[in-house]
Amino acid sequence: MKMKVVVSQEIETVCPNFVGAVVEAEVHNSKYNAELWAEIDEWGKKYKSEYTTETIKQISGIEATRRVYRACGKDPSRYRPASEALIRRMIQGKSLYQIDTLVDLINLASIAYGYSIGGFDADKFHGDTLTLGVGREGEPYEGIGRGMLNIAGLPVYRDALGGVGTPTSDNERTKIDINTRHLLVLVNGYDGNEISVRANAEYIIRLAEKYAEGKNSEFTLYR
Repeated sequence: MKMKVVVSQEIETVCPNFVGAVVEAEVHNSKYNAELWAEIDEWGKKYKSEYTTETIKQISGIEATRRVYRACGKDPSRYRPASEALIRRMIQGKSLYQIDTLVDLINLASIAYGYSIGGFDADKFHGDTLTLGVGREGEPYEGIGRGMLNIAGLPVYRDALGGVGTPTSDNERTKIDINTRHLLVLVNGYDGNEISVRANAEYIIRLAEKYAEGKNSEFTLYR
């Protein structure tokens, strides 16, 4: 199934240069991949040697996402974008959470480019369209491992049933698990850098092919 992604007027207003990428692939998940974690560890060393928890906020994808959070009414230091949270842990010398190979490779792709990336089991979506809007007060949303999350003022992707992903946390309902066979990944380029977003999408495809037997992979840019 090829998913259509629509950017709402709400997002266009606060981020007129937004560019995203939707990546889809047939995959085979596994519990752990040592070679993948060796790559992740190398990125950890790089960030620890080159950045601090303050200077990572200047990375283009992180800075732009934080700016959009503020424009939508959310405090980015309280609800950190996932890319910032991941890199921040590395700089602090903390290990990243090891989940499974698909989630781990998506985290690597986020770390490498600084974009907050949503990863989903595409077979769990309702409908064939995702719409990027802004969370509303009282809107129900169960973040992965976080319980009910207040997404008011957060950018949020919705399928026909409701919210599935924000740059802070994806939803339990559509999360990747060990049985995921149809991967869908969303790259959020709030900095408007089409070249970087495209490169990030291509990188995700390479990682999926290398570590998750990815095939029939494709990506599409959307605005």
